[in-house]
Amino acid sequence: MSATLQARANKYARRKIINTVATGLSLAAMAFGLVWLFWILFETLRLGISGLSVATLTQMTPPPNEVGGLANAMFGSFLMVILAAFVGTPIGVMAGIYLAEYDSKGWLASVTRFVNDILLSAPSIVIGLFVYAVVVSRFKTFSGIAGVLALSLLVIPVVIRSTENMLQLIPGALREAAYALGTPKWKVILSITLKAARTGVITGILLAVARISGETAPLLFTALSNQFWSSNLGEPMASLPVVIFKFAMSPYENWQQLAWAGVLIITIAVLGLNILARVLTRGKF
Repeated sequence: MSATLQARANKYARRKIINTVATGLSLAAMAFGLVWLFWILFETLRLGISGLSVATLTQMTPPPNEVGGLANAMFGSFLMVILAAFVGTPIGVMAGIYLAEYDSKGWLASVTRFVNDILLSAPSIVIGLFVYAVVVSRFKTFSGIAGVLALSLLVIPVVIRSTENMLQLIPGALREAAYALGTPKWKVILSITLKAARTGVITGILLAVARISGETAPLLFTALSNQFWSSNLGEPMASLPVVIFKFAMSPYENWQQLAWAGVLIITIAVLGLNILARVLTRGKF
């Protein structure tokens, strides 16, 4: 009996040691990641605040060594991101609903998931080149419309994956109870399953918006840039990521300051969207 108790005590001691080591490694990995995260945020704040001013928010992108701002780039980014989300979100949500609720194991679902996985893993520059070949080269001009199309192709796969996964987490008993009461399928999806999963769906949409907010490569091949204010989607349009890329690589100090200011603006905008979504969906079904 004592030998058995001793064996159990030894096994418990080994498990405790392994648990302590695993916990310590997990905490070390978390600390390692947080150090770099806070360092990036600190540098963004330190260098970005120095470039913020009234001119930054109200004036156009300037020539080298002159006073200017990012108003046209912020407007262009806002317009293209909003339109891309408006185009890509309904397509992604409806495709995710189809995969989760209507045909989860059919051949069309398998093909859709395969194509969606390819789009998720494809570099954004490939999407930009595709839109360049299909749209820009045919119409012989860079345009905001091409930029919107490229960004919407990046939104769709993220929204599809998040919508499908969130709907699959909803217990089947909810659906069965609604069907037992004679509720049609479309109403079950709209009023029960989609409503129950809306927090996750909204989070997926915000992840997609956050992703496209900082994309540079697709816009270089589609919308290109514009030094002046432009609301015409048929012409080249400025955007914050492209301006940041151009200004950060330049040797001019005023351009570099504006680049860091643009990085800070994008960071604050994405953070604000996530906080707003958490506030709006907190404690709701």
